Amino acid sequence: MTCLRAIEKAEHFTPGTHLDRWLFVMARRLWLNEIRKNSIRQSAGFVPTEEVDVEDKKPSTETNILAREVFNKIQSLPEAQRVTALLVFVEGYKYAEAAEILDVPAGTIMSRISAARKTLAAQMEAATGTDG
Repeated sequence: MTCLRAIEKAEHFTPGTHLDRWLFVMARRLWLNEIRKNSIRQSAGFVPTEEVDVEDKKPSTETNILAREVFNKIQSLPEAQRVTALLVFVEGYKYAEAAEILDVPAGTIMSRISAARKTLAAQMEAATGTDG
């Protein structure tokens, strides 16, 4: 690397001075630049691509199929259970937040979720033909 840099910067060399000192200064600067570059990359969290194991974050096909089946089963629930299940399971609201949105007591939300779970479990069990 130093030789390449010396050839590129040859017009900056002053004849009659020490070539070895000029090359040494150039080599030292290249070395320091490399150290700085590596420390910046490490402190910024950069990792060589050869060391990175990138995993696919997309859900598997089986997960998508199961999610579609469960969502279809949720659609068959009575309206009160369906709306409650969608708010809690899909939208991620807490029971208290869902109760506030639907203007019902939190106990009603818990009751609807419990009934929805039992219905969905029974439907999924019947669909797969398993006994629990």
